[in-house]
Amino acid sequence: MPELPEVETVRRGLAPSMEGAVIVQARVNRPDLRWPFPDNMAERLTGARVERLRRRSKYILADLSTGETLLIHLGMSGRMLVSGDPLGNFVHDHPAAEKHDHVVLDFDNGARATFNDPRRFGAMDLLETAAAENHKLLAALGPEPLGNDFNESYLTRALENRKMPIKSALLDQKIVAGLGNIYVCETLYRGRIHPAKRACDATKKQLCELVPIVRTVLSDAIEAGGSSLKDFRQADGELGYFQHSFDVYGREGAGCNTSGCAGKIERIVQSGRSTFFCKICQR
Repeated sequence: MPELPEVETVRRGLAPSMEGAVIVQARVNRPDLRWPFPDNMAERLTGARVERLRRRSKYILADLSTGETLLIHLGMSGRMLVSGDPLGNFVHDHPAAEKHDHVVLDFDNGARATFNDPRRFGAMDLLETAAAENHKLLAALGPEPLGNDFNESYLTRALENRKMPIKSALLDQKIVAGLGNIYVCETLYRGRIHPAKRACDATKKQLCELVPIVRTVLSDAIEAGGSSLKDFRQADGELGYFQHSFDVYGREGAGCNTSGCAGKIERIVQSGRSTFFCKICQR
């Protein structure tokens, strides 16, 4: 499932074509994805101007001139692809319709945004912009890891009594929003923390050092266009490239990248998810 860097990459790719543009036609080609689309979704979108495109955790939020916000979640295989961009950022014209093009938005500037999702685990919803943060998917989210509210004091307080493994704590969206399996593995490797260590047993020094590491890992991934392991594509259809920079994720049996370390990357399963780490470097 796309994590924060992939979703932010898609948002940045969509923004030049969508922000300030009017949806002249919205087509909704099926009644649902993960859950039913809102009533009269096509009619409510048609004629609306996209005032702002933002991200909260792993969700893209398009604030509309109608006072509603379109919430987009890519799910496991969802893609938001742009074509016909008048700004010249994308080389392809509108492609032929595909089987899994579930929502198509045509804009007054000639651009088109298509939501394609073969596995249909993605989702869209329309919510009142003024009350968007109270939506059931957003209300309980923790702070954004790239925002000011995610800092050393916050993280040490949030984890001081948590007896769960630190990896599980960092994956808890109520503690920090947007982190997923890939980037938590990479973060804990750079922070030299064993993923099975109880969160409450991590030292204050370790947790304080973890905050800038989280920011750096995410920023590096965004700069590389995210990670393309299976289905992820950027808004122009291109792959992300951060997977070529993984230190541990997916590298079971490979040598540790730390200079002078003779260890090999190991894999364990935590809460049904693969965790990759070096037991020599991470304690």
